[in-house]
Amino acid sequence: MAIKLGITGGIGSGKSLVSRLLESMGVPVYISDTETKELMVTNLSIREELIALLGEGVYVDGVLNKSLLASYIFTNPEHAKQVNDIVHPRVKIDFIRWVQSHVEVPIVAIESAILIEAGFAGEVDVIVMIYAPEEVRIERAVKRDSTSREWIERRIRSQMSDEEKRKQADFVIVNDGETPLIPQVLELINLLSSKEATFL
Repeated sequence: MAIKLGITGGIGSGKSLVSRLLESMGVPVYISDTETKELMVTNLSIREELIALLGEGVYVDGVLNKSLLASYIFTNPEHAKQVNDIVHPRVKIDFIRWVQSHVEVPIVAIESAILIEAGFAGEVDVIVMIYAPEEVRIERAVKRDSTSREWIERRIRSQMSDEEKRKQADFVIVNDGETPLIPQVLELINLLSSKEATFL
């Protein structure tokens, strides 16, 4: 059975960059954000429950109304929980299926900003946190998403703090724009491939 990595970190921390590095090293990565968006369109149960919660307007011509969904989620923590309770169990089932389809590789990974909050910690063997200072994260996210600083700060406040993520992580990769990333990812792979992986 493959070792399962959980790649997590706040918005703008650089999870996608680390995931691409892992993929270039032969580690398949389940990108939960991408897969979740796909399931929210293709999974009939999710569609029906989201429509019951938010109304027909949550889908426009069969396409998820992301702006409506985001405005609902980020205005109230209880709203986020309602949506998550609909979506996360189906994503978990899909991830388990995906892992089973990659039995031929020694290591697989899942990338998720809310890995711990979504209850996926129990589905992975090692939690890897991608860390960057908050100001760096804000600058990256504002530039990447062409959005306001206020919106990004609201997103950050809606997620688990870096301090809490660090406490629960088995391995931390620093992506502050100064510390080289590749040696850290290689160190992680080497640890997992050796008897030193005592956190398993």
